[in-house]
Amino acid sequence: MAEIPDSHPRKASLLSRQRIVEATKNGLLADSAMIAHGRGEAFDYLLGEKTSDSAKLAIKEVAARLMAAKNPVISVNGNTVVLAGKSLIRLAAVINCPIEVNIYYRTEDRMLKLNSLLENQKELLSQESGPKGWDGIWNSAVMSVKILGKLGDGRIEGLEGPRAICSAEGIEKADVVLVPLEDGDRCEALVNLEKQVLVVDLNPLSRTAKMATVTIVDEISRAAELLLEYAINNNQMPTEWNNNDILNKSLKIIASNATI
Repeated sequence: MAEIPDSHPRKASLLSRQRIVEATKNGLLADSAMIAHGRGEAFDYLLGEKTSDSAKLAIKEVAARLMAAKNPVISVNGNTVVLAGKSLIRLAAVINCPIEVNIYYRTEDRMLKLNSLLENQKELLSQESGPKGWDGIWNSAVMSVKILGKLGDGRIEGLEGPRAICSAEGIEKADVVLVPLEDGDRCEALVNLEKQVLVVDLNPLSRTAKMATVTIVDEISRAAELLLEYAINNNQMPTEWNNNDILNKSLKIIASNATI
């Protein structure tokens, strides 16, 4: 891919697209990964490719719920690992929670590759300085983040087939689950199990967005960076959250940007 100048208005989006292309070639992602990414890009255009004020409110709420949870877990699929793996490892280190690889098209090869990528990212991140405002031993915090998913020793009740597979130590045990780029069936099943389901979804009309406890209508790499910041610096407690209000605000942004 030719070098993209910093002045290009869509540089971040084009780089994300290329990461998805390369990861697909390397066998980390299913063939449908680019389709899913392109669908998200279309909604991001309509959202102005920036984090809205309503999305920031949702990010603060998600950070508060993760910090207040007894057994939080961050569940990631292939696209999420490729686009925001490092940021979510940093978040997991701050929250002190595991990350579970849980993918729709589950194969042993893809699970191994995604787990290996996250473990390699952990090694690199452990050599960094801790994030601004965070107090602790960064190397130890990062290396203590468990990467789950390979064993598949748990089950999500209410689902059938491979999609029901999860980690007993992760999703099955969790009271609060952060699930970026989620699918509707699993979101509904997790809600029915009385878990708080916190999602990142660029489509405010998706079944996932409407089923979730809290929905962040934003692009995953942008949202992950702010989640880390708010987890460190925000002392907010979980509120009586009105998720429909946030979805409607996102729809108004889309409608206004769709007008010529």
